[in-house]
Amino acid sequence: MERASERTPSLYLPRLTPSLLCLNLPAMSSNDYELLDSGNGCKLERFGKIILERPCSQAVWAPQKPHLWKTATASFSRTGGLNWKGREALPASWTVSVSGIRMKLSSTDFGHLGIFPETRALWDWIAETVRQAAGEKKRQIQFLNLFAYSGGATLAAAKAGAACCHLDASKGMVEWARENASLNNLQDAPVRWIVDDVNKFLAREARRERRYDAILLDPPSFGHGHRGELYKIEKDLLITLENVRSVLSPDPVFVLLTSHTPGFSPIVLRNLLMQVLGPGTVSCGEMLLTGARDVFEVPSGNWARWLPGNCG
Repeated sequence: MERASERTPSLYLPRLTPSLLCLNLPAMSSNDYELLDSGNGCKLERFGKIILERPCSQAVWAPQKPHLWKTATASFSRTGGLNWKGREALPASWTVSVSGIRMKLSSTDFGHLGIFPETRALWDWIAETVRQAAGEKKRQIQFLNLFAYSGGATLAAAKAGAACCHLDASKGMVEWARENASLNNLQDAPVRWIVDDVNKFLAREARRERRYDAILLDPPSFGHGHRGELYKIEKDLLITLENVRSVLSPDPVFVLLTSHTPGFSPIVLRNLLMQVLGPGTVSCGEMLLTGARDVFEVPSGNWARWLPGNCG
């Protein structure tokens, strides 16, 4: 799904009750990403050797390290339109390694780069969970990534041994994801690369009785399918989740739902999964941009996940 706005994990663990408990994700592996500072509605991030200043409306505090902002290679602003400053100093593309996944980055007219680093802890969790499930079930895990963007989660699952299906409505983003697969020597991995509208695809998969053990979806606030189909999260997400349920295997591993839409809080996402998927263990929380220990974490979207049975 092509996104009309930038997508943007403190984590909670409810066991089908209103109470919330803290949950720790695995430590993040090799990273060329770092949040350097934030404040005054902006964030300062390092992607390899490139330092960028970009909008961040939730950073309502003052910068902690104002001296660092002068080191930015380039900056992006939405004031008076969509504007890059210093874009000529950026390479046409460059490669970074984030949580062990090599990703091609490039500045886009909307200020996106081809990666949402707040999701990297989820990549680590997906990889570890896929490995563990494959060992316990003695079979290959079938992983489906919907609204899959540039493929970080797909590649994390593929590296962990899953057979993957990567779907996005943007042909350009699917091609970008395939480039990332090649960067990780995964060009021959068992990945189906699909350009399609998500609900039409899920309906066909259900009719074909194709099933998936692990499903990730990151729906946009607003977007269009590859044939112009309109997607609005308030109207279409519940339908998408019902379609997800129809392709979930009888012996599932997880369903993971993320969102960058204002108002779609961790509890909203949790409630949706509980209602559609039924009994299980549901966790939810915020996705975070992180840096050094003395740098404020920046919340950048929310997540919820469903596990079958009484899992931890």
